[in-house]
Amino acid sequence: MDYETALASLFSADGRLDPYPAYDVIREHAPIFRALDERWFVTTHELTNRLLRDPSLRVADAADYDKTWPDWRENRAVASIVMSMLQFNPPEHARVRRAAAATFTARRVAGMRDVITGIAEKLIKEMPERADFVGTFACPLPVAVICALLGVPESDQSWFRQRAADLTVVLEPISSEEEMSTADAAGCELEDYFIGLIAERQKNPQEDLTSALAADGTLTGQELLANLVLLLVAGFETTTNLLGTGLKILLDHPDHADRLRADPGLAAAFVEETLRYDSPVQLTTRFTSTALDLGDGRHLAAGVPLTILLGSANRDPARYPDPHRFDPDRPSVQPVSFGGGAHYCLGAPLARLEAQVAFPLLLRMLPELRADGEPVRRDRLVLRGYASLPISTSR
Repeated sequence: MDYETALASLFSADGRLDPYPAYDVIREHAPIFRALDERWFVTTHELTNRLLRDPSLRVADAADYDKTWPDWRENRAVASIVMSMLQFNPPEHARVRRAAAATFTARRVAGMRDVITGIAEKLIKEMPERADFVGTFACPLPVAVICALLGVPESDQSWFRQRAADLTVVLEPISSEEEMSTADAAGCELEDYFIGLIAERQKNPQEDLTSALAADGTLTGQELLANLVLLLVAGFETTTNLLGTGLKILLDHPDHADRLRADPGLAAAFVEETLRYDSPVQLTTRFTSTALDLGDGRHLAAGVPLTILLGSANRDPARYPDPHRFDPDRPSVQPVSFGGGAHYCLGAPLARLEAQVAFPLLLRMLPELRADGEPVRRDRLVLRGYASLPISTSR
């Protein structure tokens, strides 16, 4: 398979099912190369790590969307993402992220361990003998956690799950008109909900992120709304994928499950290797704001789009020997799954904590846990995970 065929396969259903053979081919071709309408693709860990931290690179912001899609504001799912910190550049990005980071602190996240444990234990106790792990645990756990942080009542959490799942299709490079319409409806409903929650918290502040952000005073109304939607969606989607992928690895490798069951202290290393081995986010996009010297004699002009293949970088043999082998004892694992630099995922510590709590609990409380059917992957290029993962608890 030549590199052009390999690249094209990533945009097919079969290629998305297992993109790693294609990554190997295109990574071998070049650390960075141009294809598909002047777009450059970044494949290696070293270059990915460097470019994610390069302050001269930018994301597509509202002004860029105005040029390529003048009506983007009419789709409220798209508007929620574009008007959030995810698609802001300096100096606006620093201002908005600073406000969010002041509320989404390491102390607040660390203080969630008991809450996460309580939610996870409840979900495990309620899990039927035969279940879909995604529907009974991998989705509801992160939704319940982020809703607890935002101050969303428990009674509304199942409603949130479907809307958040519908909205994330706008993060994919390829989507149908029907999917975009469904996402728009979800965006409208989520905005309406948060408008009401913000108004309530402004009258009666609570110890939650919504109250803290509403009281910050540095965000416009649209920015506040968009970033609450982003925190909900980002706090749910990537963690669901991480949990599903991690459990599938444990089911496929009973030796790793036995070790983690015997020593929960291994959870942090297991989670990092899971993030490296099968990243819940497979790619991200940046643009050059000025001419960029790659340091190898090549120069990119300003305005060039870069597709950074995070999944390829995480399995770069130059960084990780025998990269297709899952090895939680691998030294110095530093996955790029949550990005890097100014746009490093604000919720990464929370996602890690949820997974570190969940896997040992599952193994301890469900000692007979096993696969009970064929899993089904979601047909997505950017957000990689399982749509369903049948299990048996053998209670």
